[in-house]
Amino acid sequence: MATMGRNTAAPLLFLNLVLYILVVGFGSWCLNRFINGQTNNPGFGGNGATMFFLVFSILAGVVGVVSKFSGGNHIRAWRNDSLAAAESSSLVAWAITALAFGLACKEINIGGHRGWRLRVLEGLIIILAFTQLLYLFLIHAGVFSSRYGPGYRDPDYGSGAPAVDPGHKGGVAAATRV
Repeated sequence: MATMGRNTAAPLLFLNLVLYILVVGFGSWCLNRFINGQTNNPGFGGNGATMFFLVFSILAGVVGVVSKFSGGNHIRAWRNDSLAAAESSSLVAWAITALAFGLACKEINIGGHRGWRLRVLEGLIIILAFTQLLYLFLIHAGVFSSRYGPGYRDPDYGSGAPAVDPGHKGGVAAATRV
């Protein structure tokens, strides 16, 4: 019955992966235009917060994509040992996404002309800030009940090994003194 958390976290993992890939794509295009000095292009625009927003959004996108690999491993294995890697990498990705979210809000607040690609990137970061947090809660739901996934106190963890030492299995008998 522990597949309830897995069945809800897996589609969200895939959605976040696609959104992070889009963030890397749009962020890279916008950063290329910004570095080339094409901010007067009608398709781009920008303001004082744009450079910082672009750097943090690309960083969030790359870390987010990489964290989804460990998240996919956890969805496949669905054990406590894979939960640690998935949770820590997703938490770092969410923290960087939250920083980019704050800069997106600042960029919207400053105003000015922003092209459609930059507005799409802002929207993707805002959506990802919430969906990544929801994903963190879903893979961590096993803390509250084992019905939702692996928790921290599973009694059958490591049940593949015997509980007691089987002792000496034989071999050469002990030599006696003559």
